[in-house]
Amino acid sequence: MRRAWILFALAASIALTASVWAASTEKPRFKRAALTAMEVSFDHRLKALSDDPYLLVGLTRGIYLEGYGAVFTSEVSLSNALAPNPFRPAITREDIVKIRAKKLERLPALRQCMRDMLLAAAASLDEVPASEQIVVGVSLLYRPEEDRTGMPGQILMLGAKGKLLDAKLGRASLDDAVKSREF
Repeated sequence: MRRAWILFALAASIALTASVWAASTEKPRFKRAALTAMEVSFDHRLKALSDDPYLLVGLTRGIYLEGYGAVFTSEVSLSNALAPNPFRPAITREDIVKIRAKKLERLPALRQCMRDMLLAAAASLDEVPASEQIVVGVSLLYRPEEDRTGMPGQILMLGAKGKLLDAKLGRASLDDAVKSREF
């Protein structure tokens, strides 16, 4: 009886080792390098939005979720003028109003940049199936003293890769391909 248990344990360990070895030799379907290239591209796009570049607070990070799609996130400040400064110890009400106006002025350019990023990702990420999503999310940084009324804290845009490609090729409307939410 003891010999039967030993043989059973030996057979089970061989089967387990074989299945682990087989699983480890499978090549991943998605290449991390494709996400890395898009991360770098998105960072460059966000930095180049204007002559007074937006402050990229957090570098873009991408992840592929099998069965869902590719998700990219970043943190941006639409203006860094209210940053702590030893030469201007007090932030005036006038400064706060000016910065708010600048941020409101830059929001449309950020939204357009995000749409462009969706289209670029759809065209570049060959491994993402047409039925899966491409998502770009940007969190906006604000200082505590700012007036955030009517301003989003986060902008999220997404679309199915196939529909985004159709929009890029002019076969569909970009407005129909992109879903946008602001929080």
